[in-house]
Amino acid sequence: MKVSWLTALAFGLSAEAHCIIQKVTVNGADQGSLVGLRAPNDNNPVYDVSSSDIICQKQGSTSNKLINVAAGDKLGFWAQHVIGGAQFQGDADNPIAKSHKGPITVWLAKVDDAVSASKTGQKWFKVWEDTFNTGTKQWGVDNMIAQNGWINFQLPSCIASGQYLMRVEILALHSAKSPMGAQFYISCAQLQVTGSGSFSPSSTVSFPGAYQPNDPSIVINIYGLTGQPDNGGKAYNAPGNVPVIQC
Repeated sequence: MKVSWLTALAFGLSAEAHCIIQKVTVNGADQGSLVGLRAPNDNNPVYDVSSSDIICQKQGSTSNKLINVAAGDKLGFWAQHVIGGAQFQGDADNPIAKSHKGPITVWLAKVDDAVSASKTGQKWFKVWEDTFNTGTKQWGVDNMIAQNGWINFQLPSCIASGQYLMRVEILALHSAKSPMGAQFYISCAQLQVTGSGSFSPSSTVSFPGAYQPNDPSIVINIYGLTGQPDNGGKAYNAPGNVPVIQC
């Protein structure tokens, strides 16, 4: 479904160069629009890392469905300018504006019931990230744009069976040189994981809490001496300084 200007206005969607993570695939199989997802109703970002909105974005769309996956499956998350895709024909900011450089990270929290579990009070560990390649000067967001908004990764094969919330975060750093300038776009999926994995994280983090407002990966000027968003050629560590789990 394509969303017209009038529809966008009716739903309060921003005309700015933002995005919404709105669909999941499992080994290429489309799970359906907003199925198994907790997603915001608009495409505006979260700025305040101390807000509960930093967990799964603002309260919006909810689903009573679980997404069934096996440890080791290939997952895809689809981000677009508005629900359904481009905001209008020829939308140059779909899936998100090319200026919105930054990393993408994926987190899991084990829960008893992923449909009904509160987003607050969970313990999260990182399972995947795409940050900044100092060789190609490409950010995770660049890779997402090149794949028409798809964020594709493999769920680690060591993940223990059970139900999980999966938190997918896109971080845009184009205006991050000032406090509260970084833009977070987040949705959470409700997963039922099967398999023979037995991984139990030795350390976890909480949201909010994992990120600090003055984190050098959040308040940062990614523009080098030539004015390009190349982080001055330096490596970039995603906020929280949390490593991806090693199976």
